[in-house]
Amino acid sequence: MIPEIMLKYFKPLTAVALLFFLFFPLIVVAQPLAVEPVKVYFFYGEGCPHCAREKIFLEQLIKERPGVSVRPFEVWYNQDNAKLISNIIQKLNFDLKAGSVPLTFIGAQAISGYYTDETTGAQIKQIVDYYQAKGDPDPIGKIIVGEKTATPPAPDSQIIGNDNLSQIKPSIIKVPFVGPINAQNFSLGALSVVIGLIDGFNPCAMWVLLFLISMLLGMKNRRRMWAIGLAFIITSGIVYLMFMAAWLNLFLFIGFLFWIRVAIGIVAIASGVYQLREFYANRDGTCTVAGETKRQKIVSRVKNIISEKSFILALAGVIVLAAAVNMVELVCSAGLPAIYTSILSAASLPAWQYYGYLLIYILFYILDDIAVFVIAMVTLRVVGITKKYVQFANLAGGIIILIIGILLIFKPAWLLFG
Repeated sequence: MIPEIMLKYFKPLTAVALLFFLFFPLIVVAQPLAVEPVKVYFFYGEGCPHCAREKIFLEQLIKERPGVSVRPFEVWYNQDNAKLISNIIQKLNFDLKAGSVPLTFIGAQAISGYYTDETTGAQIKQIVDYYQAKGDPDPIGKIIVGEKTATPPAPDSQIIGNDNLSQIKPSIIKVPFVGPINAQNFSLGALSVVIGLIDGFNPCAMWVLLFLISMLLGMKNRRRMWAIGLAFIITSGIVYLMFMAAWLNLFLFIGFLFWIRVAIGIVAIASGVYQLREFYANRDGTCTVAGETKRQKIVSRVKNIISEKSFILALAGVIVLAAAVNMVELVCSAGLPAIYTSILSAASLPAWQYYGYLLIYILFYILDDIAVFVIAMVTLRVVGITKKYVQFANLAGGIIILIIGILLIFKPAWLLFG
């Protein structure tokens, strides 16, 4: 009887046992694999729109990925955090700018900038997956606690740039008679044009050019007239370009830090007030920096250049004169180059684009000089910039620079272009 009962339930029990042992490995495999903890170090600036987008993404990433933690560090207003990011970049030998945010460090990899969740966000997820599987060496954490890290961890050390991903999917606007324009770069280009034009309406150099033209018109050799006049204008542009390049490299070196931004903002406000004061007080549009003694010396040098029989010596003389006059003009410009280059340095751009914008600035800076000179050479008449134009430049320039100064202190994110 017992054997019959056993035989009755043997086949079902055997089937259940086989099914259990068949699917048990699948149940084990289906369990989530243990993941290594990964730390994300997020350096941002309060008010930075790119940082705000990445912050939202990282908050969602923490919810989706177990074992991921994010440590945020604000660097524009917090000087300790600003020093920390500079220390990290220096110790890990990363070619990065401390003030250019957002900067994200995961393991031994750095991500510069943030474009979209689909591009930069996807890169962050891939790096997190890599270190969750392999293990996070956490070199940034070691630097924060004070451990010495002389060289970057190999072979994973890498910089992933997202500062110019907008070039992959640019916002193109088609303008009639002009063609396609990248809207993301238009604001910085427009700023270069506007401030360059305002800076160019400067009576300190204009009166020298007008006097030089009046002396040139008495010469019979038209080629020599063109050569000496153009040499004066081109030298002025080159000297000013060198001066602005020095400002730009200084700001790229020290970064867009809080105290630097506030200092430049104060200079901008003072410059704006000075421009507005010139609009009301200096109705004649004359240079208030060069006194009568300096004027007489410059007039004497111009006459010596024109009367010089040797063309080479005359050309060398006018180049030296242009350089000297522009040194005076740097005082007369009241910090406009410093204000512009500080804003330019805050944009994350490759080196050639920085200098491209400087060239745009210089082109419009010397545009009024070129126009006055060409008209005079063609018509053989001295035609200067009228007082109304100088007054308008002082008014418009004062208002614009004043606004920029206020934004630099209170709303710096509004001045982040590119």
